[in-house]
Amino acid sequence: MPVSYVTIDAEALRRMYVDEALTTQESATRLGCGASTVRRRLHRLGIPVRGRGPHAGLRIGSPAWSREIGWIVGLITTDGNLSKMGHGITITSKDIDLLECARRCLALSNRVGWSSGGLGGGAYRLQWRSLVFYDWLVSIGLTPRKSLTIGPLAVPDAYFPDFFRGCIDGDGTVLVYTDRYHATKKASYVYTRLYVSLVSASRLFVDWMRATIYRLLSLSGGIHVKWTRGRRRPVWILRYSKKASVRLVSWMYYAPDVPCLARKRAKAEPFILSRNEGILARAGVSELGDDPDSKSGVRKGVGVRLPSPAPPLP
Repeated sequence: MPVSYVTIDAEALRRMYVDEALTTQESATRLGCGASTVRRRLHRLGIPVRGRGPHAGLRIGSPAWSREIGWIVGLITTDGNLSKMGHGITITSKDIDLLECARRCLALSNRVGWSSGGLGGGAYRLQWRSLVFYDWLVSIGLTPRKSLTIGPLAVPDAYFPDFFRGCIDGDGTVLVYTDRYHATKKASYVYTRLYVSLVSASRLFVDWMRATIYRLLSLSGGIHVKWTRGRRRPVWILRYSKKASVRLVSWMYYAPDVPCLARKRAKAEPFILSRNEGILARAGVSELGDDPDSKSGVRKGVGVRLPSPAPPLP
């Protein structure tokens, strides 16, 4: 039986696989051949072959902003890396749950791996390839080796809470501690404090984050510099304390199902619940949703609080 050969036009394949970001199987279907044939042809053309499976759910055109994409951009901004090759994207973290959440948001089939070495002995890593997503990230201001040079990004105000939450999950801290400084004066002077902070090696990025949060929420944060042993450059810390932090976490955890690092949200949850409970009490509303026309200031999708065991904040 004679063997039939399929002639694959190089430009057509490049357009489908690179420009339109089709998978090898989708390209093969259009060309009337097998996926293995397409992969061999890509190798001959010197075109890097992506891992199997969907790639950030992105095909033709630029990605659309969503709460998942906003959060992912925040993670990449802080804990991510863009390769010099122009298509590879990596997110690294000590928390495998964080990367699994990111993988689900992007509908990736790639496995979360372990990268040994570096500071701390190693970390988990999620790595994938997407020319479309890569180019889009560059268009909003991200670049390879961005740690020291990153500045303002083109993040829409509507998705800035998601972006900020991703940054906090990447290089931020949600700190809760008990303040007993004045307990010697009176036993009841014991308070549970909340602090939210973000660390970056770029002062320009920290200044932009603080200015944007002030524009959106009228919250003032302090910027501190810290020199770490073994580093030739300082790191900058944007910090929000007390009532500003309570309002900030209520803003970034505006719904119970937003993608986030669960352990950080768990720390903030009692403060979120207490704040919203106080808003409802001042408005005379016993339960959320009793009066859809109430002026309680609690809108759908803005964080909900339940009773908290934490002492009331001053």
